[in-house]
Amino acid sequence: MNETAAAGMAHDDERLFTERGFGGRLGFGERPALVVVDVVNAFTDPSSPLGAGMDAEVEAAGVVLSAARSVKIPTFFTTLWYEEPDLKDAGLWAYKMKGLSILRPGSPAVQVDDRLGRTPDEAIVMKKYASAFFGTDLASRLTARRVDTVLLVGCSTSGCVRATAVDAVQLGFRPIILREAVADRSAAAHAQALFDLDKKYADVVSLDEGVAYLEGLGAP
Repeated sequence: MNETAAAGMAHDDERLFTERGFGGRLGFGERPALVVVDVVNAFTDPSSPLGAGMDAEVEAAGVVLSAARSVKIPTFFTTLWYEEPDLKDAGLWAYKMKGLSILRPGSPAVQVDDRLGRTPDEAIVMKKYASAFFGTDLASRLTARRVDTVLLVGCSTSGCVRATAVDAVQLGFRPIILREAVADRSAAAHAQALFDLDKKYADVVSLDEGVAYLEGLGAP
């Protein structure tokens, strides 16, 4: 498919979804939290079987983190690892992604990328599957803090970010995805996931818009 045809299809999709009432805005709430999805070495190292080059997105995530830290909103990093040698704790997912075998407790692969400068008071949520909510206590932690908005950065857009956003809206949190701060191994999957999420489950906003929202929280 040439670029002209692809652009035409994208335009047709945009028109169809808009005409049928998709893409309403959730908007920012009053009590946000930041969830940094799987920005760990296994995913940010292009030489890893699970990895891809995402330097620009990691840098953008760092910008969001800086803004979140300045106004002291709750921040959660996610990672995932598997203790069982046969990956039984990965369930059927292990059959789809052989690279999960490198995600072992204590290994460099599961550590948060040093470029984000995670501090000891920033929580780690350990998960086994795509969503940061599935099988974890993240929802209860957010509820205890009366969080109403979940800002999402990280990877991958079409996988763990998407699954987390869908669960967030189903659980009553407003998922806001910062476009420049999410990454995927596939450009096509990334673009389609952002389009679909923005039309059905989340608000996809620019990095500048998200940072401005955070800075506004600290305004007198």
